[in-house]
Amino acid sequence: MGTGETVIPDDWKVVIDGETIQRSLSRIAYEILERDDSSVPIAIVGIRTAGEFLAQRLLKKLQEIDPSKNYAYGVIDITLYRDDLSHSAEQPTIKGTELDFSISGQRIILVDDVLFTGRTVRAALDAIIDFGRPDCVELAVLADRGHRELPIRPDYVGKNLPTKKSEFVRVHLTEMGGPDGVYLLPSPSSKGER
Repeated sequence: MGTGETVIPDDWKVVIDGETIQRSLSRIAYEILERDDSSVPIAIVGIRTAGEFLAQRLLKKLQEIDPSKNYAYGVIDITLYRDDLSHSAEQPTIKGTELDFSISGQRIILVDDVLFTGRTVRAALDAIIDFGRPDCVELAVLADRGHRELPIRPDYVGKNLPTKKSEFVRVHLTEMGGPDGVYLLPSPSSKGER
């Protein structure tokens, strides 16, 4: 095992394996292109951190399917837009937003790993609007586990993942020290679970 590679505990249950992640991203890419209006440019925007890596993979698949089309790519950091920022005693780590194109007039495909309460997506929408007025924003997620607290729904879903609200879901990707997989955790073993 390589240095820095994550070891997955034995009591974590795989609910989406690496092969399913790849198939889901391919399907989502085809669905995005099926809705394509060639007059509106497409921008793929990942929500840091796992959403960023999934957005990179989705962009690569779109380019493979239709290499004649240009796609903008960016990353959004929602840290300062979170509605729970004042409840945290820790100083937030800001990794920065990278949007090297004009948001205005773009068809934004916002990419995240797991959709749960909807609060992360709400924060991302606030951040995007601060940069301009897109033609539209569509949401692509690897997993939708339900339990929404806000009226937000995905346009593209890799897999619906019914869970109890008290359960925790963790995403690992090779870019993060992998292996690729979405796991259901038996207990709240670490911060950042969804």
